[in-house]
Amino acid sequence: MSEVLQQYRPGSKVRVIQQMPRQERGGGTLTTEVVGTVVRAEQMKTGSWYAHGKNDKLWLDRLVLKKADGEMVFLNLDQYTKVDFVD
Repeated sequence: MSEVLQQYRPGSKVRVIQQMPRQERGGGTLTTEVVGTVVRAEQMKTGSWYAHGKNDKLWLDRLVLKKADGEMVFLNLDQYTKVDFVD
């Protein structure tokens, strides 16, 4: 598991803010926010091939959260992701 993921323990409440750059009409960013309890933090491989990657695959850091209403959310963490712990 990556060093980044080790800090997110199951049962921790977090707020995840992700920004996605927009290319169309004026650019800018699309921002989403999810608050939930960490179910698990993991690395998942994609179907993409990546030279020199573990098992020649591209691996993504992923958080699985459970929202207050019970909805499960799977989030891929990237350079546009900010995760804050919530008291």
